[in-house]
Amino acid sequence: MQPPPARLLLDCALSNPRSPQLLASSALLLQVQAALILQPTATPDQKRLGTRIHYSIQLLSILCFLGAFVVIELNKGSHPHFVSPHGILGLITVIAVVLQASVGVVQFFLPIPVLGSANAGKRIYKYHRGAGYVLLLLEVSTVLAATQTPYNFNVIHIPTWPVVVAMILTVLGVGARINTHKLGLGDT
Repeated sequence: MQPPPARLLLDCALSNPRSPQLLASSALLLQVQAALILQPTATPDQKRLGTRIHYSIQLLSILCFLGAFVVIELNKGSHPHFVSPHGILGLITVIAVVLQASVGVVQFFLPIPVLGSANAGKRIYKYHRGAGYVLLLLEVSTVLAATQTPYNFNVIHIPTWPVVVAMILTVLGVGARINTHKLGLGDT
């Protein structure tokens, strides 16, 4: 029996840590999987277990994002940094991912010492969840911008259209499972 595609991609990225494309692709895949883990939870036990799995997958994802970022920065050498739309979006994305993760850790693991109460942490949940969906759109935009870089045009030659299709399907797949009630937007 073959391992799932997520495992294959992650193994590939970890076996070739100098490939920022594999690290970033693994990070995005892990982020989507971590979001999907929490969407079907209903009971308190499912929510606790789902959150622990979500946190673990997100931690691995963040390490992949940071690894990709570091590899890209080291490989750029004396070339200008953060001048292309992809470079600027990449920097914003990495900062947003770290901030989002920090909020998640505080709201779930440290609500009393940092926020004053467990209820304060619970009140932040819908904002953390909504920000995660917005962050997915930022990540997708960063991936799409990567198809328009000189490195892509001159070296790896990834066509834009399959990336657009994959990103649309990813966003639609995650979006179809959004529970607006958990975002404080309604009863559905």
